[in-house]
Amino acid sequence: MLKVEGINQYYGGSHILRNLGFEAKLGEVTVVLGRNGVGKTTLLKSLMGVVPVKTGGIRLDGQDITHDTPYERVRKGVGYVPQGREIFGRLTVDENLRMGLAYKSGGTPVPAELFELFPVLKQMINRRGGDLSGGQQQQLAIARALAAGPKLLILDEPTEGIQPSIIKDIGRVIRMLADRKTMAIVLVEQYYDFAAELADQYLVMERGEIIQRGRGPNMEAEGVRDRMSI
Repeated sequence: MLKVEGINQYYGGSHILRNLGFEAKLGEVTVVLGRNGVGKTTLLKSLMGVVPVKTGGIRLDGQDITHDTPYERVRKGVGYVPQGREIFGRLTVDENLRMGLAYKSGGTPVPAELFELFPVLKQMINRRGGDLSGGQQQQLAIARALAAGPKLLILDEPTEGIQPSIIKDIGRVIRMLADRKTMAIVLVEQYYDFAAELADQYLVMERGEIIQRGRGPNMEAEGVRDRMSI
């Protein structure tokens, strides 16, 4: 579903992503791990088109999207949940969800399935996003990204600042979405146990490069936990 080939990205004179490449398959969760400052968020922003890549290529379902704008990538099937959630605090839950449908016709309904995945959102449909707890805001951000039915779902540290009970709910939803085999999921995560539980494929980054990769069930045997704690 996603193919990243030799991408390089710079901030000023700093070389942030270094000839980085990988594939994310339909029906799988690809987990990207690494300590702070190694380029994980920059990688996701590059996949979304928020920051441009200098060289290399990004293909989604066989289509070259390397130079597409973020809104063009959304139209082609990319859903993005940024670090920090970035929901619209002054808009209601319903209005936030409708923002996920912004490029569709005005009469497009919010998919009922979103409320099955996250029942709390139905209970709070008319509440302002800024009045929700951090965990509820994260669920809203994920639901907003899912509203348009993406082929690729990108999540940047969805457990950050979230209470354990909601972390479990979010993990359950991510696994359920992957198992349907209708999308590929790329997840950046610092919480090792959450990542290990979900990963079909793992990638470990250091200094803008992927220095280790493998299958999720092998993470412990291949020393990924120890590498994260160095």
